[in-house]
Amino acid sequence: MTTRKTITVTEQQVEWIKAQIGAGGYTNDSEYIRDLIRRDQQRHTKIAAMQALVDDGFASGISPRSVEQIFDEAIGRAGEH
Repeated sequence: MTTRKTITVTEQQVEWIKAQIGAGGYTNDSEYIRDLIRRDQQRHTKIAAMQALVDDGFASGISPRSVEQIFDEAIGRAGEH
């Protein structure tokens, strides 16, 4: 299902959209705007996933290992690949 929306853009933005269509990346204004929305949705999803990882990290508490031990382990794992 699709819904028709009306948006207002500046003349500069109109020219930008026309340039993107002219460059062959899009066939019309709607396709360009939908792509921008999809990219924004993907960006927000990635940010939310990263925030969840950060939150999990903070919730896990302080590691009993030293920074040197963590680095040594990471270097060891990197050397295995």
